[in-house]
Amino acid sequence: MADYLVIVESPAKAKTIEKYLGKKYKVKASMGHLRDLPKSQMGVDTENNYEPRYITIRGKGSILKELKLAAKKVKKVYLAADPDREGEAIAWHLANSLNLDLEDDLRVVFNEITRDAVKESFKHPRKLDMDLVNAQQARRVLDRLVGYNISPVLWKKVKKGLSAGRVQSIALKLIIDREHEVNKFVPEEYWTIDGQFIKGKKQFQANFYGLNGKKKELKDSDDVKEIVDQIKSKDFVVDKVTKKERKRNPAAPFTTSSLQQEAARKLNFKTRKTMMIAQQLYEGIAIGRSGTVGLITYMRTDSTRISDTAIEAAKTFIGETYGEEYLRTEARKDKKQKGAQEAHEAVRPSRLDKSPTEIKKYLSRDQFRLYKLIWERFIASQMAPAVLDTMRVDLSNNNVNFRANGSKIKFNGFMKVYVEGSDDGTDEKENILPDMKEGETVKSVTVDPRQHFTQPPPRYTEARLVKTLEEIGIGRPSTYAPTLDTIQRRNYVTLDNKRFMPTELGEIVYGLIAEYFPEIIDVTFTATMEDKLDAVEHGKMEWIRVIDEFYQPFEKEIQKAEAEMEKIVIEDEPAGIDCELCGKPMVIKMGRYGKFMACSGFPDCRNTKAIVKEIGVMCPKCKEGQVIERKSKKNRIFYGCDRYPACEYVSWDRPIERPCPKCNEHTLVVKKLKKGNQITCTSCDYKEQEQQ
Repeated sequence: MADYLVIVESPAKAKTIEKYLGKKYKVKASMGHLRDLPKSQMGVDTENNYEPRYITIRGKGSILKELKLAAKKVKKVYLAADPDREGEAIAWHLANSLNLDLEDDLRVVFNEITRDAVKESFKHPRKLDMDLVNAQQARRVLDRLVGYNISPVLWKKVKKGLSAGRVQSIALKLIIDREHEVNKFVPEEYWTIDGQFIKGKKQFQANFYGLNGKKKELKDSDDVKEIVDQIKSKDFVVDKVTKKERKRNPAAPFTTSSLQQEAARKLNFKTRKTMMIAQQLYEGIAIGRSGTVGLITYMRTDSTRISDTAIEAAKTFIGETYGEEYLRTEARKDKKQKGAQEAHEAVRPSRLDKSPTEIKKYLSRDQFRLYKLIWERFIASQMAPAVLDTMRVDLSNNNVNFRANGSKIKFNGFMKVYVEGSDDGTDEKENILPDMKEGETVKSVTVDPRQHFTQPPPRYTEARLVKTLEEIGIGRPSTYAPTLDTIQRRNYVTLDNKRFMPTELGEIVYGLIAEYFPEIIDVTFTATMEDKLDAVEHGKMEWIRVIDEFYQPFEKEIQKAEAEMEKIVIEDEPAGIDCELCGKPMVIKMGRYGKFMACSGFPDCRNTKAIVKEIGVMCPKCKEGQVIERKSKKNRIFYGCDRYPACEYVSWDRPIERPCPKCNEHTLVVKKLKKGNQITCTSCDYKEQEQQ
């Protein structure tokens, strides 16, 4: 029989830890929180120091009973929930539910689930950290006061099922503000002149820079004509050659936020998916004879700090695998993120002897891809900088200046392993210029003026929104995934081509919150509240005082909103057709997967139809039906024949109504690429760039 009981959150974590601790320890899972505020009511006594009323979560009674029984059979109980304030709160609730001595050293924490880390942590158990517990309680109570006061007002005045929260309201504000910027944007014309030049047999590109060595903007075709007319021949003189050596440092190891951003860019993962898979990697994966192994450190962190042990292990691995020249010689000096708590290490592999390639067969496809991303980012972060030779060449013809920029990787350094992604999907590539000397002459091959128009600011992707929330100090590592999930589930925003757009409902809810609860969408106010909640965590502020300072004015705003807010009726948009079952008009509704048509006679008539959009192209397969645009359950656009199921034509790529210039078949489609779109033929190898 075991002498000690260890309680963690999940069965996977329990299985991994029990293997390391041996027969004297029995490890059981609480399956997350066992106690919480009741769902059916506020659960916070605003008249008595905001005392929370906790109850056993429905369905968790049997787990609690089992844990109580197990606790009676052992000498001591250890609480080993995750090493953050949420984990501390879970441990505190367990201690209260199991009637454990809160003054006893019963809390055990570890940042990685490896044999050494787990065994070492049990040598140093500690008391529960009530500052961490109170920080979690403060956030939980504050969010409950906001949600359970504003949401009922929205239910009465707009529609049932709506919600409001501190972080989600700021996220919605950012998306709506950006949409207004896009709608108000007025494009401005500008031109560039791109030149192709040749030196010997080597061609290179240079672009118009200015006149007489001074930069000049080209605003219209008259400006361009003036420049082109001034060029007297194809001979351009090399005025100046500037060569430099530039170092490029590797990105820091992952924080929660940067992991979510990079997984969105490189793997197309939603934040929720990233955190779910990271949790699996942290808690442990069955790796053949090694058994269940925790593969990464704790994934909720705002720190880029790495332990000395991990740095030394990385140095050994890099030196043996890539050579001594790839070792970093200087310690990293990463800028600390505003509000970062530095409580944990960065997200990194916990075992360097478990390389992604070696254990790929034990992982699912998504687990492997995320583990590989974390592994490569960490190894690269400890490698030497890349060294690039850069070259800038200034050319002139009759005082018209062109400039060419080139770069060549002299030493790839960390780039041998990993290069950070970018939000616009562009990658830094080599552009090697031929050797040139000042005073030499090169010839122009083409001088090509191009008209452009300025573009509006881009709508937010998940990665960009997470980055912006972090930069302005809103939310913390654990909040981003549920926040983005909530605003989509509530139908406040939709994703169009992976970018957020507000819905009519989102605009209405935001307008009401902005009018009646301005502090909730005030970025400075919310960021300051985050700082106060962090101060609670560090024992610098009383959590009750923080809540009271917020709630006293907030309560008056609630009373005003209930009295003055007018009821808003969201009219259904007419679909323009009648129901084929009962004859009543069809209307457009918004559902979980976007808009659809429904009969206005609901609930007497429950007829619904998908909204389809014709693109003006005849089906290339049956030659009879029209190709229509549809959306998958994951909101991805695809194309199919409107005669389905009689015709089963379907394509992710948009078909085009013209024959292929090469094979004359009507099978041209538009493929979306990172840089523009490409028209390809599905019958032959014809390709062309789509004109924007």
